[in-house]
Amino acid sequence: MKLKSYEAFWLLKNGLMNSYPSLQENIKCDIAVIGAGITGAIISHTLHKAGYDTVVIDKRDVAAGSSSATTSMLQYEIDTPMIDLAEMIGEEGAVISYKAGIESLQILENLIREENIDGGFGIKKSLKLSHSEENIEKLKEEYHFRKKHFFNVEWLTSEEIKERYKINSYDGILSAEGASIDAFMFTHELFYRNHKRGLRIYDHTEIKKITYGDNVVIRTKNGNRVVCKKIVFCSGFETLKMFKEKYADIVTTFATVSEQNPDMNDELKDLLIWESGMPYIYMRTTDDNRLLVGGEDIPFKFNGINDKLKRTKADKLIKKTHNLIPGFNFIQDYKWAGAFGQTKDGLPYIGEHPDYKNAIFVLGFGGNGITFSVQGMNLVLKILAREYDPLLYLYRFNR
Repeated sequence: MKLKSYEAFWLLKNGLMNSYPSLQENIKCDIAVIGAGITGAIISHTLHKAGYDTVVIDKRDVAAGSSSATTSMLQYEIDTPMIDLAEMIGEEGAVISYKAGIESLQILENLIREENIDGGFGIKKSLKLSHSEENIEKLKEEYHFRKKHFFNVEWLTSEEIKERYKINSYDGILSAEGASIDAFMFTHELFYRNHKRGLRIYDHTEIKKITYGDNVVIRTKNGNRVVCKKIVFCSGFETLKMFKEKYADIVTTFATVSEQNPDMNDELKDLLIWESGMPYIYMRTTDDNRLLVGGEDIPFKFNGINDKLKRTKADKLIKKTHNLIPGFNFIQDYKWAGAFGQTKDGLPYIGEHPDYKNAIFVLGFGGNGITFSVQGMNLVLKILAREYDPLLYLYRFNR
C-alpha cells in the first residue's frame, strides 16, 4: 500500500538520516512495536525508558511511510469541533479530549528538551478561520463553548486578522497553544538516541503471520521469529485491515511547499492556519522559512496518485493561498500527497481489542495523529499496569 507519493518534502529535505539492519535471527523481547514512524518512535521510547525490553519492526525504512508526508501541524483542536464532539460523547468527554491535546504539546516539548532533539519543533498559535460568512455564527458558538471551559482563545474579526497577519478571511478563533515539527527528523533523532541505549530496531522486515496467545509470535517473510509478551501496533491506517469493523475512512491529502523565503513576516512564522469547511486548506511555515500548504482531500486511491492530479491539487492550494495572503510570493518547490485515517468523531483508537490477545493499538487517526501518539505514551503504560484513565474509555474500540 502506498502511503505517499514521491517527492515528499521532509524526505528530500533531510535525506535518509539513519538505517538499521533487517531481522536475520530468532529473538525474544518483552514488547514488540510494529511501525517505525513517529508513533513507533514515541511509544518505543516510553516503553524502553520504563524498562521493557523493546523491539521495533517495520517493513520500510524508518519514517518512510506517512511520517515523511505529514504536514505536522500540532494542535490540541481535533477535526471535530468541540461543540459537535460534546453532542457525540458528552460535554465532559469533549473537554477532556481537547485538554489532553494541550497537555500532549507540553509533554512533547519537554521530551524534545530532555533528549536535546532539534526536530524542527516550534511553539505557535493556531488560527481557525471561518470558510464563509454563513459559518461565522457556528464558529462563534465554538469559541464561546471553549471560553466556557477556560480555553485560552480569542475571537478575531476579519479586520483584526487582516491587520495582524495580512490574511484576507472571514472571522476566526485564535488559540494560544499550538506547535509544528519536522516529524521525519524528530523520528530519526529519537530512534537514534534510543538505539544507542539498547533499543533494537529492525527495518526492511516484513511480517508474514502473527499468532496471539499467552505469548505473541511474529513470523517474518524471511523465516525468522519474534516471541514477545505484548505487541503494540503503531502502524496507522494500515492496521485497519485487521478488523472486521470499519473504524475509519482513509483519505488522501495533498501538500505543496514554497521555496525558502527569508523575508517572511514573523507573524506568519508563529502561526498555524486552518480553515473550516470542505474542501479546506491549512498552512504553516517550516523551520527553514518555507510556507507549507495542504488540503484538497479526496478518498484514498490504493493505486497511487498520478502526477496530473497532484499538479491540479497543488495549483488549487496555491490559488487559495494567494487569495488568503495576497502579498505572499508563493514559488512552489515541491508537491506531494499522503494518506491518513479519519474517524467519525475525530478521536483516535488507543487500547486493546477483544479479537487480539496481548495486543495494544495506538492508532492516532485524523489531523492530530502526532498529539494522539504523544497521549499514547502514558496510556500504553497505564494499559500495561492495568490502571484506569478516562481517555482509554473515550478512545476505546467499538465505542
